[in-house]
Amino acid sequence: MSRGQIRNATGDAFFAWDGDVLIVNILGKPSAGKDAIGKPKGTQLKVSVTATPKGGKATDHMVRFLAPLFGVAVADIEVVFGQENVNKQLRIRAPKKLPAVFAQPPV
Repeated sequence: MSRGQIRNATGDAFFAWDGDVLIVNILGKPSAGKDAIGKPKGTQLKVSVTATPKGGKATDHMVRFLAPLFGVAVADIEVVFGQENVNKQLRIRAPKKLPAVFAQPPV
């Protein structure tokens, strides 16, 4: 039985809204010098974290880093796919604030 194609919920952008849920495609960069949100790269937002990519720990660290930037609890961020991969998608339930990169026009 075929899984079929995975639907790109964000279209040509790195993020999209599904009601009050923000869907964000991430290009992760583990073992970075500092935790930081970078610039969009195609349909992904580059996010660097200092954690090493062992057993999904870098993704867990990324979620803990991003939660306060969106004004949500860690439990409000779901990793849809990519727990142990640099390509991942997050669903952020009812963010209370958005980092500046979400207000910039696409390049």
